[in-house]
Amino acid sequence: MIVFLGVNGTGKTTTMAKIAHYLKKHDFSTVAAAADTFRAGAIEQLSYHMVNVDIKVIKHEYKSDPASVAYDAIEHAKAKGINVVLIDTAGRQVSDKNLMKELEKIVRVSEPDLIIFVGDSLAGNDALFQAKEFKKNIGIDANILTKLDADSKGGAALSISFETKKPIIFVGVGQEYKDLEPFDRDLFVSNILDTN
Repeated sequence: MIVFLGVNGTGKTTTMAKIAHYLKKHDFSTVAAAADTFRAGAIEQLSYHMVNVDIKVIKHEYKSDPASVAYDAIEHAKAKGINVVLIDTAGRQVSDKNLMKELEKIVRVSEPDLIIFVGDSLAGNDALFQAKEFKKNIGIDANILTKLDADSKGGAALSISFETKKPIIFVGVGQEYKDLEPFDRDLFVSNILDTN
């Protein structure tokens, strides 16, 4: 079970589809849980991306309990022998206490193997603050940075990794589902140190 969290607009749903694509390429079966029952269009957006990578989506109505969506996806995976459950959550501002409580419940119910913070590499200090707050309130096991292709130096990566004390496992480097790369620390450091 993998729970994805982050604020709105970071590319969390697209990143989930990229992860689904990556797992499929490596022979893991996957199902997605549309546990963002809060934002209008979120279920359709996730469904659109998952249709493109040929992954089934477990979904309920809007305003329904997101934790129950996660639970149903997990039960579906157990019944069908599916390897991985990817759980989408509502993008939230860390100051929204109700949505943070909802996220805590999703994590409590799903008992994920991994909680991944999806951060926008262009967001700078905002991304750093978000990562810090999510780590404090929910916990983070790993980070994925999006839009690294648009950030020439990727300074946010260094800060987020330092602040969360957790690894960056992937970086988004484009719009297509294949545009997800394992984070290469050495390449990243040489990029930062490059003065050209």
